[in-house]
Parts: sequence; structure tokens; C-alpha cells
Amino acid sequence: MMIKKLIIALPLLLFFSIAVDAQKLVKRDEKKIDSLIQTVFGNKNEPGGVFMMTRKGNVLYRKAFGKANLELDVDMTPDHVFQIGSMTKQFTAVAILMLEQQGKLNVNDPISKYIKDYPNGDKITIHHLLTHTSGIKDFTKMKSLSSIAQKEMKPEAMVDFFKNEPVDFAPGEKFDYNNSGYVVLGYIIESVSGETYENFIRKNIFDKAGMSSSYYASDRKVIPKRAYGYHQKEQEFVNKTVISFSVPFSSGSLLSTADDMLKWQQALNGNVLLNPEETQKAFQTYNLNNGKEFTYGYGWHLKEISGIPDREHGGSIFGFKSMGIYIPQEDIYVIGFSNCDCHSPTEITRNMAKIAVASVKK
Repeated sequence: MMIKKLIIALPLLLFFSIAVDAQKLVKRDEKKIDSLIQTVFGNKNEPGGVFMMTRKGNVLYRKAFGKANLELDVDMTPDHVFQIGSMTKQFTAVAILMLEQQGKLNVNDPISKYIKDYPNGDKITIHHLLTHTSGIKDFTKMKSLSSIAQKEMKPEAMVDFFKNEPVDFAPGEKFDYNNSGYVVLGYIIESVSGETYENFIRKNIFDKAGMSSSYYASDRKVIPKRAYGYHQKEQEFVNKTVISFSVPFSSGSLLSTADDMLKWQQALNGNVLLNPEETQKAFQTYNLNNGKEFTYGYGWHLKEISGIPDREHGGSIFGFKSMGIYIPQEDIYVIGFSNCDCHSPTEITRNMAKIAVASVKK
């Protein structure tokens, strides 16, 4: 009987020890993190941000700063919804791997299999698109971008916009961060699945992961708790430039919250969306044609925090910036959002991750 009670008690003791450890971490470092964030987001009457730090699923820090809407004088809360910009690429990459897992495509397929008339499409693979090694022209660097920025563009029209531009290099020769590649991936997702990118992501990722406050962006749709975006112009703030979200499309048009992004990370960790083999493809490094390794997987930069390997990605889109860092070895996740593209959360988020790592080591 005593042995049975002990078996029942041990998991409870482990749970409470983790909970106490989490509370100690907050008490020890909360002021340090507050100070770190307030150096950039210290004015409560300006656009602000949301920052969250977790370990083993336990929330160690979760706070909001500044205003979600200047005109209506709405304070930011940790529940506010942000445009996440290029963090969208994580979802696009996982969607591709889901389709591979279903046997509907292969990452080594040439894109000519899906877009018959794509120039040099028999040499460019889905893998090249995922790893930013395709050499195709990044549409965000094209001077003619302003001519379509506010137009409603179908995915095919977006691909047509840049596909005939001169390439920057041969496929696999270099790593060069590229939004166009992820737009092509979105087009392939729609072609292979028979669904819109928006519906595919919602049904296969948001719904499965329980991300009830995440969306494909729209300026017309009423989205509860949406934070509004701003630019800084000299000493004042102005409303963000309006663009059509069909332009960044699958390279940068998703919305989410800090809590939902934690659910996303947990779904990846728990193989809710992909089997372990497919998941690993996103989080491993690859080599260029010359054999040189580069530090990008499928939708994530693979770097280090305090000498420990991490997975990270930021985002920047008119009016917003974002940054997310995951440290697998310690199961630490840090996310930062800003609703002014004048304030980057990147260094703050990285420093928060360093604080978390240092706290674990103590």
C-alpha cells in the first residue's frame, strides 16, 4: 500500500518542484527583464509590445507594454493579436512537410512539376525554396513592387510578377534570404492540396494546435483584440502603410498571439502536426553545392544562445516586428511582438533567452 502511495506521490512532487522552480525563476529575473524591455518599450503612451518566456510549458514571464491602439487609447494586453510577418514561413514550411508526409509531394521535386512554365524550373527544387537557396529574385527588392502593393493578387499572379526576373545565382550556390521562394511554396500548397493557403493553414495547423486566436491577415475582417500597427515619423507616430496581404501571402501574412505561438511550439514538440522524421527536416542544417554548411533549416534559422543550439526566426511587415526563439536542450521558448516597426523585439528576445539559460544553469 505504501509503495502504491509513493508511486502516486512522485509525479505530484515532480510537478510541484517544476512549478516552484518556475516561480523562483520569475522572482529572480522579473525586474531584470522589465528593465530590459523598458529601455525600448518604456513609454506607456506609445505603441508597445508583448513578451513571453516559458520553460517546459510553464509561463515564466508574460507582460504587455504600451498601447495597442493610439487613437482609441487602448492599453496593450498579453492577449493582443499581432501580424507576425516572416514568422509565417514556419507555417508554410510545415505545411509543405505535411503534404510530403501525405505522399502528395517530395521536397526534392523540381518546381516545374507544379509550375510548368517556371524558368529553370527543372533545376529549382522545393528544397531550394525552403532553404532560401533557389537564386530567384526576391520580390521585396524589386522597384516595381509599389505598383502591386495594394492590389488583390492571386497566387499565380504573384508568381508571375517575379518569375521572369534575372536570377541572382544558380540553385544551391548560395544562401540568400528570399521571400519569393516562400510565395512559390504557398502556390504549390494550394495546387497540391486543392485548398486556399488560408484554409489549409487554418484546418491543418491552427485548428489541430488549438490556435484559436491566429488568422490569415485581413484589413476588412473584424479580428478580436487586434493590435494596430504604426510607423514612427520623426517625433510622431503614424498609422501603418496599407498593403494587400495577398502580396506577402505565404511569406508573411499570418496573425497570432504569444499564447498561440507557444501552442504552435508545443504542437511541433509533441509531433501533433508531423511525424518525427518530417519534423527533423525542418530543424537540421543543409549544405550548398560546394559542400559548405549554412545555418537555416526549413523555416527556421539554426543558431546559438549562450553556446546552446536554438531555433529562431523574426518577422517584419509594415507596422509590426516579431521574434521567436526556442532552445530545445532546455525547452525554453521566448516570443516578442511589437506593433511599431520602429521598435525591434529581436535583441530583447535574445537577451531574455540568455537570462533564461543562465537561470537554468545556476
